[in-house]
Amino acid sequence: MKDIGKIVHLFVSQIGEKQRVEKKQLTLDEKGITEDKFYNKNIQRSILITATSSYDLALEKNISMPFGTLGENMLIDYNPYHLPSGTKLHIGDDVILEISQYCTMCEHLSDVDKRLPTLLKNDRGIFAKVIQDGSIKEGDKIYM
Repeated sequence: MKDIGKIVHLFVSQIGEKQRVEKKQLTLDEKGITEDKFYNKNIQRSILITATSSYDLALEKNISMPFGTLGENMLIDYNPYHLPSGTKLHIGDDVILEISQYCTMCEHLSDVDKRLPTLLKNDRGIFAKVIQDGSIKEGDKIYM
């Protein structure tokens, strides 16, 4: 397997919170992220992975926003947007994720900046489902 990057930040959505809550570690199983409010809602969209390059692209247009704004669960330092559905990502010691679909742009991001939906149309993130459960943490390496 080839080392392609690492996890920079982890986030969950919690009931009653408008913004993502940052976590140092997440527990995953076949239904998604166990502590996320979307757990067991849509297995194909269990985890949203976003690259730091998405934030860099926004910053190039003077759109500054904190990590987590794009709705990601995993922020990584590798751009996976070119990878096809079915690609498996091995994370840390145990977890295997499979890319399931590309993320469509949510119009609520225009509340952050009206240019975001157009700017990040193909660069917001990808969804993955859990193939092998376990825990992931910030700094974990990602392999293909």
